[in-house]
Amino acid sequence: FPFVHDATVAPPVVYFDYIIIGGGTAGCPLAATLSQNATVLVLERGGSPYGDSNITNVGNFGSTISDTSPHSASQIFISEDGVYNTRARVLGGGSAINAGFYSRAEPEFARDAGWDEDLVRRSYDWVESKVAFEPPVRQWQSAVRDGLVEIGVLPYNGFTYDHVQGTKIGGTIFDDQGRRHTAADLLGYANHRTIKVYLHATVSRILFTRRGMKKKKRAGRRWANPRAYGVVFEDALGIKKRAFLRPHPQNEVILTAGALGSPQLMMLSGIGPALHLKSHGIHLVLDQPNVGQGMADNPMNLLYVPSPVPVEISLIQVVGIPPGQNTYIETASGLSFAYSWAQGFARDYVTFFNQVKPHFLNTLALLTSPLMTLCFSSPLFFFVSVGEAIVADGGDDGEGDRHGARLRQYEFEGGSHTRESEGPVIFRGS
Repeated sequence: FPFVHDATVAPPVVYFDYIIIGGGTAGCPLAATLSQNATVLVLERGGSPYGDSNITNVGNFGSTISDTSPHSASQIFISEDGVYNTRARVLGGGSAINAGFYSRAEPEFARDAGWDEDLVRRSYDWVESKVAFEPPVRQWQSAVRDGLVEIGVLPYNGFTYDHVQGTKIGGTIFDDQGRRHTAADLLGYANHRTIKVYLHATVSRILFTRRGMKKKKRAGRRWANPRAYGVVFEDALGIKKRAFLRPHPQNEVILTAGALGSPQLMMLSGIGPALHLKSHGIHLVLDQPNVGQGMADNPMNLLYVPSPVPVEISLIQVVGIPPGQNTYIETASGLSFAYSWAQGFARDYVTFFNQVKPHFLNTLALLTSPLMTLCFSSPLFFFVSVGEAIVADGGDDGEGDRHGARLRQYEFEGGSHTRESEGPVIFRGS
């Protein structure tokens, strides 16, 4: 896109109506939508997904998530409780490194959130025309489909984007040539004259005009919000630059840096638990104890199965959703991972378990060497995963979850823009 540039060419100071931090699965479509009626700046800490075959080629999926080089699109990490994961660092966000399965949400989600259902349906069409496809179901995925139906994961729903119980063939963001399409493709909807995207632009702080304060008790449990007026970011050379909101009460700094990046940047900017920020020498803007708390994700049980014969390359296409179990079953096949990544994977787990369960070390060490040789030396294995859908705790009555999902919608060119959201974090300008 002609409006995408490396941050090294950005002027020292720029002004926009909207500043979006993070060019991922939320930031890209939101930027394209807002650019129809306003000037928009997107700041993305990673690079471009285009021209990188590790990202764009379906057969290189394993190479993408196992790449540990300093400028990799994926960053591997282990959480404090030992969960192995990756974090995207690229325009397009997680859609540039994940397995590419596409599905719509349950209709009940939109209704419970108070969204305009007709607008939601049109927004699905807006997204799907750019990035979603019907996958070519070949030998392996066909066998998976037949097996799920045989064991009673019913009904069989055929191909559908809808989230339905039973067995289905879902959408994929890989086209029939095996090329990945990411959320970055949605920037094709943008007004080229009013949008700017800077890559390798790492935001270090959101700027606020005043400190937030608690309102009086009679006003209820509410906060007087601080007012954002800009951000500080660095380019790849470490040169600090600034982006400011143009003066208008509706202009906003919108934080779409992901489940990990958004709360981290809020705390670096002075919004979070006061004692925690003080311990790191961060100036307090707003004491908000809930920032960075209650993180939840979908747990997955992953089973690698070596194959004695070559297996076709396929990512997630067929999914089984057993009725009433809140779980899903999916498979991929024919993928290879770098042996060095497998060594690191095992080494990290050995270190972790040695810290929490020293007696486990000898057993794990005996298992990892032959397992790595078997599973990672050639692209002849498939895996089966069983996951569970969960949500963060919303209190005994679930009101917290419902409140967190309620968004006010504004329509722009077939997409939707949400203000007052607990998904993207929005700071209103002065």
